[in-house]
Amino acid sequence: MTEKRAGFGATILTAVVSLIWLLPLIFAVLVSFRPQADGVGSGNIFFGSRITLDNYSAALSVAPWAWHAVTSVIFVVGTLVVQLVTVTMAGYAFARMKFFGRGVLLFILLLQIMIPTAVLLVQNYATIRELGLFDTRWALMLPYWGSAFGVLLLRQTFREVPRELEEAARIDGANLLQILFNVYIPLSIPAYVAFALVSISSHWNEFLWPFIVTRTEEVRPLTVGLNKLYSTTEVGALYGQLLAGTVIVIAPLVILFMLFQRRFIQSFASSGIKWHKSNKMKHRESAREDAEKTEGRGYLSVLCG
Repeated sequence: MTEKRAGFGATILTAVVSLIWLLPLIFAVLVSFRPQADGVGSGNIFFGSRITLDNYSAALSVAPWAWHAVTSVIFVVGTLVVQLVTVTMAGYAFARMKFFGRGVLLFILLLQIMIPTAVLLVQNYATIRELGLFDTRWALMLPYWGSAFGVLLLRQTFREVPRELEEAARIDGANLLQILFNVYIPLSIPAYVAFALVSISSHWNEFLWPFIVTRTEEVRPLTVGLNKLYSTTEVGALYGQLLAGTVIVIAPLVILFMLFQRRFIQSFASSGIKWHKSNKMKHRESAREDAEKTEGRGYLSVLCG
């Protein structure tokens, strides 16, 4: 009975917290369908005097959204494709290969996660200028082709793959790429899905770096185009249009998460469970080794006595 009450209380708490997190999104959707002339306190509390799509049509006429959408897709997909290659290679190296300085490099990766991206803006901007890539789509993608989070995630995932599978593949004559594509990658699909969703969402919402390294409209993503809605009139932003543009920009991410949310949650949950199980197995093995050593010392003392 106590467990049922605790479970019911946890469900209610989760629902309340989820509703609090959803309030900004709900507010944005409701205001985007309100007439621009209706104040928040006039008319129906949700949609004002009527439901209208005028804010969406006005927002779509402010900027070349088609070019912005193409740039965002190229930015997100191009970054993710290169990241999948780099994090796979680095994750396997840290999980299975033994080389000098592996622990130091792993520690540097952990430090990189704790460093805010904005700290490296000046250095990255200077590098892009030196390479002659300013105001190009290559400039958007280049700083994100490596991911410390992805390397650490795949390192932990690859460590859970039984070594016997790799050894059997090597006996059959498989090289490193064949082992990765036939052994490690198929068994790590949930981790790849989780990483892909994190990468897509973070780069789709990226604003500061694209705003700095681009000037022409054709190479600017949706988030930078959304900035135009702040100055649509002399008195400032029209918030109905602004929130309509915001809904347009975030809609693909919401749909993507709704389609893959189960696998996204399961991947992180399974990674945590595997990590906990691996730690328990290590503790058991170390305890067994200590017991065997103690037992061996006891026999040795009896023989010597």
